[in-house]
Amino acid sequence: MAGIDVMAFFATGVSLVTYFYGFMNFNITKSATAVTNFMGTAFLLALFGAFLSDTYLSRFKTCVLFGCFEVVGYALLAVQAHFRQLRPFPCKDVPLSQLNQCESANKGQLAILYAGLYLVAIGTGGVKAATPPLGADQYDEKDPKEAAKLSSYFNWLMFFLTTGALFGVTFVVWISENQGWDWSFAACSIVVGLAILFLTMGKSLYRNNASNGSPITRIMQVFVVALRNRNLPLPENEHEIHDKESRNDTEILRKTDQFRFLDRATIMRTDQNTFTSSAHGPWKLCTVTQVEETKIVVRMLPIILSTVFMNTCLAQLQTFTIQQSTTMDRKIHKFEVPGASIPAIPLLFMIILIPIYERVFIPIARKFTGIPIGIRQLQRIGVGLVLSAVSMAVAAIVEKHRKTVAIKHNMVESATPLPMSVFWLGYQYAIFGLADMFTFVGLMDFFYSESSSSMKALSTAISWSSLAIGYYTSSVVVSIVNKVSGGWLDNNNLNKDKLDYFYWLLAGLSVLNFGFYLLCASWYKYKKVDVNPEDVLLSKEAKGKIETNIV
Repeated sequence: MAGIDVMAFFATGVSLVTYFYGFMNFNITKSATAVTNFMGTAFLLALFGAFLSDTYLSRFKTCVLFGCFEVVGYALLAVQAHFRQLRPFPCKDVPLSQLNQCESANKGQLAILYAGLYLVAIGTGGVKAATPPLGADQYDEKDPKEAAKLSSYFNWLMFFLTTGALFGVTFVVWISENQGWDWSFAACSIVVGLAILFLTMGKSLYRNNASNGSPITRIMQVFVVALRNRNLPLPENEHEIHDKESRNDTEILRKTDQFRFLDRATIMRTDQNTFTSSAHGPWKLCTVTQVEETKIVVRMLPIILSTVFMNTCLAQLQTFTIQQSTTMDRKIHKFEVPGASIPAIPLLFMIILIPIYERVFIPIARKFTGIPIGIRQLQRIGVGLVLSAVSMAVAAIVEKHRKTVAIKHNMVESATPLPMSVFWLGYQYAIFGLADMFTFVGLMDFFYSESSSSMKALSTAISWSSLAIGYYTSSVVVSIVNKVSGGWLDNNNLNKDKLDYFYWLLAGLSVLNFGFYLLCASWYKYKKVDVNPEDVLLSKEAKGKIETNIV
């Protein structure tokens, strides 16, 4: 289902600017802002979907519920695109001299548009949050054989996400340009609906997680109790206090030496209230496992922050690089590649590289490191960050060459495509696609593996929120650079802009960001788990029942 969701969402995201500008009569600035807000909001809403999945709903129910929101959203957009009375008369083919006479969308039309868009944003946010951990839940982390397959799952998940995105920017974009936006939105609604149907058909085969209460509440309880006990001496033993919650978990986290002040949350106070029924409530006493869950989240924060800038660089490949492609030769024989399909270049590279990584790199690396997944997740993320810096440097070199071609052929002021193939951009796209394969998959695997059983969906959703923050940060970075540099990117003519300088700046900042990441990664301590034998026995019995049902 994740691949279908990405296909619909990615196809919509890369072409919405055209729809807003050509059919809803937004100006260029408003169109770009609306798309950025939509994309960023959709990724941030993954946190909301993850919260519901971990706290109140199972992963499966979250996928189905939010998938239905997405279906309704696309259907609403399809209805608006089909009936002209629900949108303003399009100004797409109106002469430039008469554009000021075009009518804007009225409040009712805007209400339908934004209702459809943000139903899609809510739906895709929930699906993105719940689908990856739902698949990962099918592997038992306590079983060494299945644990080794978990990393492979995230690799192949990325493969199908990429394949879905490739179909989106080619086939679905072709539908919107040749058959109409109503057909495009309707196709998205239908395929997401079919994905939900296929997901529900396998319900009896899934391992479904049980909600253990709000992970955010559990974290807040640790900070509140630790603050209340701030004047008490730190506990010296590692006694685990078992309560109803901890008995429901199959893992007990070992005590660590980092953030010792939080250990005060495990102290049992011996004041006059000790013998009251509320003395051992969750807001007065926490388990060691609960405290260690909180420590894991705190340790993860620097890792999350150090990956945001890479996503800021990714945003440049989806904005400035797309603009570069419009100044270059996009023809393949007699066929001209649509502007919205340019992102297909890195997607093709990723589809090729992921199986090579899984089938070639991991077995070779495993022989040298002895690690079942080849290299550790934090090492994988670090490789991706290095490659993202290289990609920005290559982008600067290619842009310098593009401007040289424009000057050489006296085409600085010309709107005619330069005699330079758009596939020159493939170098930076290929390298960044490789970086994304290392970092994004590494992040999802890292967050899922390191988080406690009650926080799996919330942790994997952080990967998507990192993308959202990167998109939002991108516009801030561009504004600051323009102001400080005196207008590197202020011209409407890329042949006069200093985009190559901007790429070099991003490459330098990426190197500094990698240095920050190295400090964070070397400081991070992987979690250690003590497994309850009784719970493992129950887990194996449940697994046997599942296998019996399958047979």
